[in-house]
Order: sequence, then C-alpha cells, then structure tokens
Amino acid sequence: MQPGYPGQDPYGQQPNQDPTAQPNDPYAQPPQAPQYGQQPQYGQQPTSGQPYGQPTSGQPAYGQDPYAQQQPQYGAAPQYPTAGYPTGPAPGQGQNNTMGLAGMIVGIASIVLGLCCPLLGVPAGIVAVVLGVLGQKKVQAGEANNAGQARAALICGAVGVVVGIVSAIAGAAINMNNFGA
Repeated sequence: MQPGYPGQDPYGQQPNQDPTAQPNDPYAQPPQAPQYGQQPQYGQQPTSGQPYGQPTSGQPAYGQDPYAQQQPQYGAAPQYPTAGYPTGPAPGQGQNNTMGLAGMIVGIASIVLGLCCPLLGVPAGIVAVVLGVLGQKKVQAGEANNAGQARAALICGAVGVVVGIVSAIAGAAINMNNFGA
C-alpha cells in the first residue's frame, strides 16, 4: 500500500472486501470488543463458539464470583472509646482563656508593684486572685483549658498582696523612725 493512498495496493488493485460488510465511515468511532460479562452488540457473534452466558470449560457461570468462597468476610473495625480525653470545644464555640491569662499578667505586675508602690500592688494582687478564681471556674466548667495560667494568677496575686502589705509595713516603720528622730 502506498502511504498517500490508503486502501489501494501499489499495483492498483483493490484489497479483497466482503460484499456483505457495511461501508467504513472514517469519522465513526472504532468498534469496541465486548467486556467480560457483557452481551455483544447487535450484529456481533460470540468469538468462542459458545453463546454468551454459557460457561466454557474452567470458567465460572455468568454472574458468579470465582473467588467468593475463598475470601473470608470480615466485619468492620471495632470502635474504641475516647478514654475520657477532652474532645475540645463544641463547633462554633472557642475557648475563653482570657480570665486566667489576664489574672496571671496582673498577678506578676502586682509583685513588682508591691515592691515599689504598695498602694498599687495590694489592689492589683486582689484583682489577680479574683481573676484566677474565675479562670479556674471556667476550666472546671470546660469553657477554658488554661488551668496553669489560672493557678499562676492565684499564686502571683497572693504573693503580690503579701509583698505589698509587707512593703507597706516596712515603709511605715522606716518613716516612723525618721519622724521621731
């Protein structure tokens, strides 16, 4: 066959054609062979000599799985409990950790203020203790997860109150001695 003239051989003769075959449409989809288990399209004959749906030797009957008896059926994987671990906030709700965080910051500031300005350190320490208690209540209710910060607010606030009171007493004692002299 010549490359530029498909369908003709080099000597000008046409190849043998079946007179009962339908004419080839060059733009049509190529015919596809039937897949295993499918019926042939209209006009096609089975290739094995057996009608479709009849098993040949060594093949299972149509619609049967040859491996179905060999594979055991297993159930789904078991579901394990979460063992009491917290699952986090409900959807749409965030943790409210501001009480513990603010209490810890005010508690640290109350220690510093208690050393230099006892009149500011004592009230700051009281505010830190109150914020620490509120923060711990939120942790126990599950609304917050910063128990350490709430505990630090309580401790630092109490230390700030004590430092402020001791500093105020020491300052008053020093000033009494100065006035009396």
